[in-house]
Amino acid sequence: MIDLNSDLGEGFGVWRLGDDDALLDVVTSANVACGFHAGDPSTMRRVCAAAAERGVSVGAQVSYRDLAGFGRRFIDVDPAELADEVLYQVGALDACARAAGTAVAYVKPHGALYNAAVHHEAQARAVVDGVRAFGALPVLGLPGSRLLAEAEAAGLPAVTEAFADRGYTPEGALVSRRESNALLTDTPAIVDRALRLAERGEIVAVDGTVLNTGAASLCLHGDTPGAVAHARAVRDALTSAGVHLVAFARPIRP
Repeated sequence: MIDLNSDLGEGFGVWRLGDDDALLDVVTSANVACGFHAGDPSTMRRVCAAAAERGVSVGAQVSYRDLAGFGRRFIDVDPAELADEVLYQVGALDACARAAGTAVAYVKPHGALYNAAVHHEAQARAVVDGVRAFGALPVLGLPGSRLLAEAEAAGLPAVTEAFADRGYTPEGALVSRRESNALLTDTPAIVDRALRLAERGEIVAVDGTVLNTGAASLCLHGDTPGAVAHARAVRDALTSAGVHLVAFARPIRP
C-alpha cells in the first residue's frame, strides 16, 4: 500500500506548467503550490476543485517567497518570519480548498526549502511551527530529515516520502538539480524505481548504493519531461503488482 503524490498548480497567471487534470486522474495526493514559488488564487482554487471531484487529497506545498526562482533558491530567512509565511500559505490554500468542497490535509515544503529542512534545524523547526500554528496536519518529507524529526517532536504526524524521478546521493539526499544525474527521464527506469520501493523498500543511489527506506508516499513531479506518461506507467505497474494506492492523509470534507 502506498500513496502517489505530485506537485500541481504550478502555473501563474496565463503561464501553465504541467497537466494538472491528467495527473489528478493518476495520483492520490496533490501538493498544491500556494503562491510563493508558483500558483495564484485562481489556479489554487481550480486545482483544489479538480482534486475534490476526484477524491484526491490536497496538500499545501509551501515555499520560500521566490516566484522568480521557482522556489529553488535557498533564502536565509528569519525563522519567525518563515513560520509566519508557512502559516500564511497553508491558510490561503485551505481557504481555496474549502471553497472547492475540500480542505488541506497535509503540508510538504517545496524545492530549496524542502532540501534545507533536511539538515537546517532552525528552518525545519520554523516550518513545523508554521504548520502547528494552523493545526495538527501531517508533514511530508525526506526520511531522516530534521523536518520530520521536528514534526515528531511537535506531535505532528511525520510522513516519509521517496522520489520516483530524482537521483539520490549515497547518503540518501536528493542530487542537486545543477547536476546532470538529478532527474530520471526514462519511463522504464522510473517504473522500476517505483516497484522496487513499493515491494522491497529500496532505492538505488546514483553510485549504485542500495538505500533502505520505508517511504509511505512516492512523488512523481509534474514538471518533468513526460510527467503524465511516467505517472500513468507507474500507477499501472503498481496496481498490476497488487500494490494498493491509498492517500496517506484521506481527503477532508469540511
